[in-house]
Amino acid sequence: MIDTPISNDFSTNQLQRLNLSGSGEPDLLPKNLLCFSHLRWDFVYQRPQHLLTRFSDIAAVYFLEEPIFGKTDVPYLTFSQRLPDLWVCVPHLADGLTKSEVNAQLRELIRVFFVNKKLDEFIFWYYTPMALEFSSHLSPGLTVYDCMDELSAFKFAPEKLKSLEKNLLTKADIVFTGGHSLFESKKNLHPNIHPFPSSIDKKHFGQARKQNSEPADQAVIKGPKIGFYGVIDERFDIELIREIAVKRPDWNIVLIGPIVKIDPKTLPQGSNIHYLGAKSYAQLPAYLSGWDVAMVPFLLNESTRFISPTKTPEYLCAGKPVVSTPIRDVVNPYGKNKLVSIGKNGSDFIEAIAYWLKMSDKKGWLSSVDKFLLTNSWDLTCADMTDYMSSAYRNRKVVAMPTHTVSKLQNEQ
Repeated sequence: MIDTPISNDFSTNQLQRLNLSGSGEPDLLPKNLLCFSHLRWDFVYQRPQHLLTRFSDIAAVYFLEEPIFGKTDVPYLTFSQRLPDLWVCVPHLADGLTKSEVNAQLRELIRVFFVNKKLDEFIFWYYTPMALEFSSHLSPGLTVYDCMDELSAFKFAPEKLKSLEKNLLTKADIVFTGGHSLFESKKNLHPNIHPFPSSIDKKHFGQARKQNSEPADQAVIKGPKIGFYGVIDERFDIELIREIAVKRPDWNIVLIGPIVKIDPKTLPQGSNIHYLGAKSYAQLPAYLSGWDVAMVPFLLNESTRFISPTKTPEYLCAGKPVVSTPIRDVVNPYGKNKLVSIGKNGSDFIEAIAYWLKMSDKKGWLSSVDKFLLTNSWDLTCADMTDYMSSAYRNRKVVAMPTHTVSKLQNEQ
């Protein structure tokens, strides 16, 4: 117990000599991670899955989804093992519960989860501040907020989300953001915050450059293919797609992904617009291989103000030209480096797509793409995040040291 203020300004070597774990090796991070997510593991394979599969190499990862409601008298958790050290955990609660009853039951399920487990041996990894409603009373070894989106700007966002995010920013030891624009908006809200834009799995998406055959449902589409994959929701520019399809009936618009939070009846229809539905992450390179140009057709509104679309570097890694609306984190750096075309309206998109379709030799552009993406990978992102987390954890351990140990370190300086 420390009874006087101390300095945390110690060198790495001094901290390692301190042997925080008492086991002969520096205690870099807790060996368990509990993730609180608003997204389901099997929905769309994106940032959470990329990061947490890699973290499962250094920690036992538990991915806690939002509850499923049904006919049950007793709340319970189910566990689905996806990797040797990664489990998806799903709370099952009864229909008709009030919000306070839901949180009370989730709090009880968390209590049961931690029976025979030590809180200080866990990292809490938050994707949604709403999880504080049933976890704020707990003090893990390290708290991380991976702010991948400005959730408060999304359709149907809970009213309490903003206030709970303020609480989470106070509680978190370290904060990551899903892009630079999001970092700029929150950099003054936490003393230990770092931007980590979308990364890529090069080996996975690089397959699209070598693929010789397309999946059957896409192979039957003849003519130029202009593609998009991702969630089709309130961020999707419906009218942009409609305009391109009407003005260029000789082009095929291929749209892959689930439709959520919008009425499917509002989506544009036409003989050259092809909705192929949701596809697995493993299938995406095969579909990409048959596209001539890829799109990022997002509206410019509050829900897209801070997004950093993962699909942008994935499209590029697959060797596909990209045309995007002027999303800030696409304009900078991809647009500014002339790797991606930026279009403000349908006419711009049509002109840019036509430009890429006419370009027969893309070797120079591809060389620039590969050079730019050289250090872009989820492996490097995970490694850099781990370094930041380890530093934050060491600082926490230093603050928790007995005063005489801290004094000894200071005398060695």
